[in-house]
Amino acid sequence: MELAGKTALITGSNRGIGKAIAQKLAENGADIIITAPVKSDAESTANEIKERYNVKTYAFELNLLDVSSIEDTVKEIEKTTTVDILVNNAGITKDNLFIRMKKEEWEDVIKVNFTSIFYITQPIVKQMIKKRWGRVINISSVVGIMGNAGQTNYSATKAALIGFTKSLAKEVGSRGITVNAVAPGFIDTPMTQGLPEDIKEAYKKQIPLGRFGSPEDVANAVLFLASEKASYITGEVINVNGGML
Repeated sequence: MELAGKTALITGSNRGIGKAIAQKLAENGADIIITAPVKSDAESTANEIKERYNVKTYAFELNLLDVSSIEDTVKEIEKTTTVDILVNNAGITKDNLFIRMKKEEWEDVIKVNFTSIFYITQPIVKQMIKKRWGRVINISSVVGIMGNAGQTNYSATKAALIGFTKSLAKEVGSRGITVNAVAPGFIDTPMTQGLPEDIKEAYKKQIPLGRFGSPEDVANAVLFLASEKASYITGEVINVNGGML
């Protein structure tokens, strides 16, 4: 229970990788803040984690396309509890070849995957600075490093998140705050499960371990970075991709 007494905010944590991270941190004693675009989805996951792990949980609706909504939600969170561990996990994809990409496909992905990070992280880091302790963990992606056809928008946000991670780490390290990123490869989630079998097999051939990762593989990396075991690690990107990069 090495995270007992800490509170973790995981954005987009009602399903997939975000939910696995929330469960892993709760399993290790952290109280958990769940966010989702629909509050009932956040509440359902929060109740499930509370019952299973006997930790405090909180649920908030968070619309990452709306700046005023983000600011209001963060203020509500700050009125309710103090965030010790921030996991910027929420993200969307709107894939298309660049020459066919619509403006809204570009802008929505940029807003949700990157611009929202500023509005969430800045006020929370200010509170961490006052406490002189904190963990910021950003979920990037292998395609932010290697690129991927049809994902110029998504890849750009995940690459930007790496630069954001390294720069913020230099600014707040003296205040006892670490800032790191986890870059998953192909993970077994509903999104990858929906791919045609021939596409999945082609991707698996690029992975030396021969399989997609699990959400728990990503969650384990986040747990490590959130723990005291990683207290001397900051500004780093941990790749969780089965060796494909």
